[in-house]
Amino acid sequence: MASFSIPLTGLEADSTALNTIANDLSNMNTTAYKSQTTNFADLFYQQIGTTGSGDPIQVGAGVRAASNETDFTQGSINATGNSTDVALNGNGFFVLGDGTGSYEYTRAGNFTLGSTGELLTSSGMNVMGYPAVNGVVNTNAPLTAINIPVGAVQQPQASTTMSMTTNLDSASGAATQFPAEITVYDSLGQSHVATVTYQQTGTNTWSYSVALPAADYSTSGGNAVPAAITGTMQFNSSGALTGITPTGGTAETVGTATGDVSSMALNFTPAGSALADGAAGMNLQWNLLSSAGTPTISQVDTTSAVSATAQNGYPSGQYQSFAIGSDGTVTVTYSNGQQQNVGQLALANIANLQGLSLLGSDNYATTLASGAAVIGTSGAAGLATVQDQALEASNVNISTEFSNLIVAQRAFEANAKSVTTFDTVTQDTINMVH
Repeated sequence: MASFSIPLTGLEADSTALNTIANDLSNMNTTAYKSQTTNFADLFYQQIGTTGSGDPIQVGAGVRAASNETDFTQGSINATGNSTDVALNGNGFFVLGDGTGSYEYTRAGNFTLGSTGELLTSSGMNVMGYPAVNGVVNTNAPLTAINIPVGAVQQPQASTTMSMTTNLDSASGAATQFPAEITVYDSLGQSHVATVTYQQTGTNTWSYSVALPAADYSTSGGNAVPAAITGTMQFNSSGALTGITPTGGTAETVGTATGDVSSMALNFTPAGSALADGAAGMNLQWNLLSSAGTPTISQVDTTSAVSATAQNGYPSGQYQSFAIGSDGTVTVTYSNGQQQNVGQLALANIANLQGLSLLGSDNYATTLASGAAVIGTSGAAGLATVQDQALEASNVNISTEFSNLIVAQRAFEANAKSVTTFDTVTQDTINMVH
């Protein structure tokens, strides 16, 4: 009987709404959870006659749950201080892999580290991204699982360049020497203190002498401590370095014009010498110009001093920590102070969010309705920026959900009342027959 079937459809639809609300409330503390709303639609109508004017008289057959619409608006971002926690500030999803080549997607960035450094979701799926080779991320390469080199040792790098931003006091006099020091590294990561000793030899002219400590050299097997690397430097009337003349070499102009030099070769291990630790020979280029093309050594009437030094070598280092930048780049820090990029998180955009399939564990899958995911990087093509050490909260509004709960409860009670009313009418009808 329609009298019973119609309110029963209402009870079923209201049950779906109540379940949806209950699910929202139970997930109000779930990371990046998106609330849902149940939408209703009426069922087909049966024509039971017409009016005098020919208008149809139709009776409905009840209601159905037409859709469960997900609210994909962003939840609040809360700082956690945990380096494995990541939030998305804007559109998009993290890309997850299960090892079979298929992907899932999530907004929940409460990641963890696996036993071998894999960045994993709470359900154990790999967080996918672009690989890095020697610290350079390749966004044209296929996606790969992000891996943090926990416990890894970074190999040392020998110094090949050095520079010193130095001023030499033009009023020093010929008897005054000014030693300047810079730490450089050999191929084994051993540090060496190179000392550059300056001495004024005339107007706008200084000698230089560059050497490593004698103790840094081996004297076995016929090896000897090499002589210091020496020469002279020339300055113009404004105090800028204009030329160098290595001892035994030819005078050269320092500058950026054709034929000028911008650096000077320093061979710390010439023939007949070797470093005491057995490292390879040390050959450096002493950069005499800054990145702007101006000399790094000057000579003016103020106290001689070194304001900055730079070189490109470093000792070996142990993994210490990692951080994720706003563009999703994963950067590892080692105990030697060096940082290296090991990958970049991939993000995905979905054309029709309502078409996504909800898989649980905060994960989604694409369907024919949603369309394929478009993979990219943070900040590109409308994708979100990444916020490290933070998590996106659920977007469930408890006040709204309680209001909806009351409405759904009243609707359920009304449909239940309809059933009992029809039952009473039916019983009265039966009693009339008897």
